[in-house]
Amino acid sequence: MERLAHHARLEWEGSTGVGYRAYSRNHSATAAPASASLQLSADPHFKGDATLLNPEQLIVLAASSCQMLSFLSLAARKHLDVVAYTDDATGYLSEDLRKASIEQITLNPTITVTEGTDEGLVRELVEQGHDECYIANSLNSTITITPTIVFAG
Repeated sequence: MERLAHHARLEWEGSTGVGYRAYSRNHSATAAPASASLQLSADPHFKGDATLLNPEQLIVLAASSCQMLSFLSLAARKHLDVVAYTDDATGYLSEDLRKASIEQITLNPTITVTEGTDEGLVRELVEQGHDECYIANSLNSTITITPTIVFAG
């Protein structure tokens, strides 16, 4: 089987000759065949533009999105009726910036299912989704998931 590849293009222009405090951290990213373009910057702590997404936020978003997609796939295969999913995720940078990393990502999904759904099965599928998530399996960060299950109706 051929390995699945994901390509991305990053573009930046400016001058670092103006020194650390003054060069622009703003850049753009695309990933064909998607037509969307992201405007990015560094975290404001690192002199970036707070109005733009930064790489650390993208890691947290990727972990959250992958968890949701893995969970929904499993739920659909079990014919478990999930009607809404939201997640307020947080990533925590290491305190030692010489060994910079996102040490921990906390996912806090609220999962809405139809009345009569087995809550234990939902929680089991959340864990299985984590085990099957490509992003979670690619990161060194500790990822914790604290789901809230809500019954619609």
